[in-house]
Amino acid sequence: MKFVWCLLLCAAACLADDTNSLRRAIEDLMRTGCYPRGAEFLRRLESVKTDAEFRALQREALLANPLLDFDRLLVIRRSTKSLGLPHNWEGNSSLPRSGFDNEIVVLKRDGSWRTLYRPDRPVFVGDVDLDFDAGRLLFSSVAANGRWRIFEMNTDGSGLCQLPLIEEPDVDNYDACYLPDGDIIFSSSAPFTGVPCVTGSSHVANLYRWYRATGQIRRLTFEQDHDWCPTMLDDGRVLYLRWEYSDIPHFVSRILFTMNPDGTNQREFYGSNSYWPNSIFYARAVPGSATRFVGIVSGHHDTMRMGELVLFDAMKGRFEADGVIQRVPGFGRKVEPVIRDGLVGASWPKFLHPWPLSDRYFLVACQPTPKSKLGIYLADVFDNLVLLAEDDTHALLEPVPLRARARPPLLPSQVDTRRTDALVYVADIYNGPGLEGVPRGTVKQLRLFTYQFAYHGMGGQVNRVGLDGPWDVKRIIGTVPVEADGSAYFRVPANTPISLQPLDAEGKALQLMRSWMTAMPGEQLSCVGCHERQNSSPPARGTQAAGRRPSEITPWYGPTRGFSFRREVQPVLDRYCIRCHDRFRDGPDVHPEAASTHYNKGTRFPPSYLALRQYVRGHTIESDMHLLMPGEFHADTTFLVQHLRAGHKGVQLDAESWDRLITWIDLNTPAHGTWTEIVGEKKVAHQRDRRREMLKRYANVDEDPEAVVPASVSFDGGTIAPWQRDGCELLPAEATDDKTTAGASRRLELGNGVTMELVRIPASKPFWMAKHEVSNRLFALFDPRHDSGIEVGDFLQFSEQERGYPMNQPQQPVVRVSWEQAMAFCRWLSQKTGAKVTLPTEAQWEFACRAGTTTPLWWGELDADFAKFANLADAAFRKVETFAPWQLPSGAIPPWRPAITNVNDGFRVTAPVGSFAANPWGLHDMLGNAAEWTASETREGRKIVCGGSFADRPRWAQPDSWRSYLSWQRVYDVGFRVVVIE
Repeated sequence: MKFVWCLLLCAAACLADDTNSLRRAIEDLMRTGCYPRGAEFLRRLESVKTDAEFRALQREALLANPLLDFDRLLVIRRSTKSLGLPHNWEGNSSLPRSGFDNEIVVLKRDGSWRTLYRPDRPVFVGDVDLDFDAGRLLFSSVAANGRWRIFEMNTDGSGLCQLPLIEEPDVDNYDACYLPDGDIIFSSSAPFTGVPCVTGSSHVANLYRWYRATGQIRRLTFEQDHDWCPTMLDDGRVLYLRWEYSDIPHFVSRILFTMNPDGTNQREFYGSNSYWPNSIFYARAVPGSATRFVGIVSGHHDTMRMGELVLFDAMKGRFEADGVIQRVPGFGRKVEPVIRDGLVGASWPKFLHPWPLSDRYFLVACQPTPKSKLGIYLADVFDNLVLLAEDDTHALLEPVPLRARARPPLLPSQVDTRRTDALVYVADIYNGPGLEGVPRGTVKQLRLFTYQFAYHGMGGQVNRVGLDGPWDVKRIIGTVPVEADGSAYFRVPANTPISLQPLDAEGKALQLMRSWMTAMPGEQLSCVGCHERQNSSPPARGTQAAGRRPSEITPWYGPTRGFSFRREVQPVLDRYCIRCHDRFRDGPDVHPEAASTHYNKGTRFPPSYLALRQYVRGHTIESDMHLLMPGEFHADTTFLVQHLRAGHKGVQLDAESWDRLITWIDLNTPAHGTWTEIVGEKKVAHQRDRRREMLKRYANVDEDPEAVVPASVSFDGGTIAPWQRDGCELLPAEATDDKTTAGASRRLELGNGVTMELVRIPASKPFWMAKHEVSNRLFALFDPRHDSGIEVGDFLQFSEQERGYPMNQPQQPVVRVSWEQAMAFCRWLSQKTGAKVTLPTEAQWEFACRAGTTTPLWWGELDADFAKFANLADAAFRKVETFAPWQLPSGAIPPWRPAITNVNDGFRVTAPVGSFAANPWGLHDMLGNAAEWTASETREGRKIVCGGSFADRPRWAQPDSWRSYLSWQRVYDVGFRVVVIE
């Protein structure tokens, strides 16, 4: 081994004649006031003439850094034949139990080194955490029984012991960190949860606290997936990496979290709703900062735990690359948030285990090139790399200066272990982008639900809960009220992952949380709003909820239970549907007919579930990682709800039946309510008992989520009337002999060469109608910030391509604009052009659409080939794609969207405006492409939408077909076109 304290330049990043990096570092060190030879080094830098002189000066100048004020360094020395790095979806439980050649060593500045600890068996030793006084350390290894355990020893080599943690023969404990009072937080597989995307083969570890004085152990986190790399922040909080994917893309959803050492105040620290970075392993705080940290950015199917060294500041931003200060090396270069599964495979140098000395200088394990050794380096933000130590046969990992450091403050506990509940206070649900544009007073309640996460050996990718999501069994709890001012105050069960959904007056979710919060016993958890900025402050004013006692949860038609289609929805179908629709009758589960036998064998659903599911556009097992638009998957955007509320066959559901259907939609259309129903009693029984035992012992929660609660449907609450409209009486035509010929046209000049073409419509009171739907390009002149977004793809995501289908290209019709936004555009256009611009009435719209024709569709009958005339639900819409390398989603999801499969118009989502033939009056896309807002409304005040979209079959996209939405709603397939009134 060489402990060289000498300079080695990364050949890919630094050249011998490049003095800029060195000059920047010297000038920075001079500003510290503790670098007396800085001026000398700069003078010598100006006079260097040879490569040897330059390298000698670099070595001397950079190693004079005053932060290198220690002479001993703890390092893991491990054979390169087995580096002991888990895959990025695994924990230590997935590593081999033997086959390691490794030891903890102490390196000295004089170049000598000694072994501090070497196991007497070929087992892993690592995950070192040094106590604040540098007197003792923790590490992970494998005990004699083959299970992962946490060991402690003094830094002089004495006092080795295995800590008395969770000593179960089927539980692993590893990756611990010291707390300021000497207690520890550690990772444990005691939850008996499996990583669902690998069918439970990786055993999930969550975080527990061991109280040294009493020996008590208490569970702190209650996650679907791993919590990795716990470490202390200088302000006394714990920083850790939480992997979660409750209906979000699993390849990017590792989010940095913080909590207090007692488990309270668990909240996102960096990366929520972000596609980049996929992960930040081994994050550590910059000394003296509560917001700056350094971590290893890596991908998913990628280099194991290794990646790019990136410096962040959460105060600068927490979304994607907003908080990036710099990638190291990468001085002066902007970091772009790339969406990629294998994020860093081709990126060099690769780093591991950073130890920040400041916000500019870091100790780190580094492999500069593919042929380099893994050694210990001093890296800086000025693009210098200084090799401190390397070994010809072993990798050197986990550098930790062997010296005392400041002990963080001990935060007082807010936990009352005598309680089994907690309190939650929401100051203003409308505060933040989560409900942006939703009128105050719209939210009436919050729906609460929890989860039953997968056990070992199973998971929602293959053993699916629903056709395309959710990942996990969702357990409905109940509702709590929201006050008129947006505040809420309510009691929740402690030690339980809970998701919230804000509901409107009809019990429909206005936003989807797609994550969870967990409160400790007796905790009073508070938040400012819905996805508000972390740095937001609560309103100074008092709130209605704060002035009353906390609300108790109103149960949802019985006790907390897994939502089962057969028990919760099938009774509604039995009462209202099967008399006409035999396919909605209950029957034995069937396997969906997807391309992969592997997926088909692991999945089965009630046939009635598959029959009803096709009428719901759900948010899929992995909807967009970014924050969803409010109401993006609102129940009203589904064909099922629109069809029933329009008065389908005179059916009028009672209030409870509607609530059951809507809740099913909002929970992402689950089929099954327990894992036993999915994989069978034999696979579940033992783990069910073990999970219950561990949960009761370490969290004081005693429940059986696998228990089946019999259905109890009362059909109470009175029937809900259909939405009413007065009907649309066709306009009389203009007195002319030719009623099917296109009339005159005109243009509106919008400036910069942009025009809008209009066609004269020969009604008895003629008007001008835009030839095309308003495009994204046109709408951007009015609102350049608007984004029509994407239409979510099917099943799993691993790339930009699988994320979904763009609807925001310049020539596509603008969508996800509310009626109010469309009218605002009309007012803007009126002011800009002097014309009287507005939306067409329903009567005007239908008259213009028919264009004097008498057939159901302007080009012919309902069964006519529409490929040249309209973008409707066709073979392209129904198709489930196949992407390499996983042959998904078609391997798992069969074609399911209702469509006319013998027609292919060539477009999965909206087409550029004007892509299809015009009707006889010269209007394009009147049927299909994007549905269109009108100026008309229902008797309930809902705004009427006409024309159908790319997602509608011809029968539901006739000139007199209609839907309705509230004026503020932005809908994924609804745009508009304008008329000019003379």
